[in-house]
Amino acid sequence: MATPDLITLTQPRSAAAEAYRALRTNLMFTGVEKPIQTLVVASAASDDGKSQAVANLAVTFAQAGHATILVDGDMRQPKQHKLWGVENKGLATMMLENAALHNPPLLRTTVDNLFLLPAGERPPNPADLLSSKRMSDIIAILKAKATYILFDAPPVLAATDAALLALKTDAALLVVQAGRTRRDDVMRARQALEQVNVRIAGAVLTHAPREKSKVY
Repeated sequence: MATPDLITLTQPRSAAAEAYRALRTNLMFTGVEKPIQTLVVASAASDDGKSQAVANLAVTFAQAGHATILVDGDMRQPKQHKLWGVENKGLATMMLENAALHNPPLLRTTVDNLFLLPAGERPPNPADLLSSKRMSDIIAILKAKATYILFDAPPVLAATDAALLALKTDAALLVVQAGRTRRDDVMRARQALEQVNVRIAGAVLTHAPREKSKVY
């Protein structure tokens, strides 16, 4: 497995890497009464960098010594298998094969404590699968294997997938890319999640100007 070009790995002492570690800490302690173990990370629209963001965040959880599973829940345009340089086989297989359900095809990454579950081949009905009881069973199985499970989800405004998946997890996190993400899209995405009672942990601002890097 290739080592991905992630700032938490290539520049671990950078301000951006430290910001991801601060985000990890905030998420760990933001819900003392209702801890966050399963988290959906999505963006409002496409190409807002959510796949890189969730991968960096997963790395920081693993680096802190926590068993972590990064799941590519974007079954429409998966990116994690490309990012990590592996075959695109995983979640879809668990959806369709009972053997894979009881023996998850998790891939050990180059980062200690971090495992990857790629999306797999695109099914004809991603939303139906993500909202199914089978998906709930998969999440329960993964929770028994790791302390934290992070899901890379499709953009909120592109499909209902992110909201449906977030309903089965503890919270959702929105990725906002400075200079690219439209403010009205962020508001619409937030409203779409709130309308179905998804718990929103917050938002992450990426690619902010260097002088604002401390306000992540």
